[in-house]
Amino acid sequence: MAEQVEITVSSADELITDEELQEKSKGQLIKKAGQFRDRRNELNQLASSRASKRDDLNAKTREKVDSAQEHREIRDTLNDRVQAHKSVRNELNAKANELFEKVEDMKADLELDEGKDLEELKSEIEDLEFKQQTEVLSTEDERELIEKIEEKREEYQSRKEKLDQNDDLEEFVDRAEEVRAEASKHHEKVTELADRAQKHHNQMIEAYREADDVRDRADETHEEFVKAQEAADAHHQAFVEVQKRLRELDKKEEEQRKDQREEKRQEAREEAEEIYERFKEGETLDTEDLRKLQKSGHL
Repeated sequence: MAEQVEITVSSADELITDEELQEKSKGQLIKKAGQFRDRRNELNQLASSRASKRDDLNAKTREKVDSAQEHREIRDTLNDRVQAHKSVRNELNAKANELFEKVEDMKADLELDEGKDLEELKSEIEDLEFKQQTEVLSTEDERELIEKIEEKREEYQSRKEKLDQNDDLEEFVDRAEEVRAEASKHHEKVTELADRAQKHHNQMIEAYREADDVRDRADETHEEFVKAQEAADAHHQAFVEVQKRLRELDKKEEEQRKDQREEKRQEAREEAEEIYERFKEGETLDTEDLRKLQKSGHL
């Protein structure tokens, strides 16, 4: 936070009025001038300190903004890579879907989707054989069971032959699975890059937030600087006004002294004229009178 020093910003007229300038004695004005000068210097020093602190905060704000911009650039670059991998992933998934559709069409042509798959048929045959071997059956039931086992074996062999006779189907399945796996790799890359982009986005937001906080502190410090500087200027102006009044008083005193000297010279001239008239009339003059005549230039 900005340095908290209570400052009342007043104009020079509020610090010392024209009436006070005219009424206060020279000694009082000299004292006032010293107070204004000292306070002005103190306020100027305070203003300088606040200006320095404000500049430091502004520099820190710029650092935070620069950091935020760096995170923004990294985030945008990562997002571009995310879009690139998404595009490849989507293309691969579309291609895999086409291949799997081809597989389904081939299965339909071979009627492989009708009935049970080979593993299921094999399991059923094993269950029936186990039943034949372990259970006591009537002749009729055993004959029916044997027929059923034969039917299952024929169905199994028929479906197996169809699969064995169509190598293209397995090739298409393998190719489709390869393409889908490649699409998954790109999806994983999308997830990884998106996570990294989000982290830099969060860091960017935090840097901007910190920049705003520091900027607010800089603005507060600048306001305090302005207050201190305005107060210093007011005290300087008051000091100048007092100095001006002191010069006026000095000039007035000098004029008074000049008038007094002229008055004394005039009195001396008049006295010398009087002594000289007495001298002309033959009056005896003492040493002091002669000195005055010499000083006035009559002798």
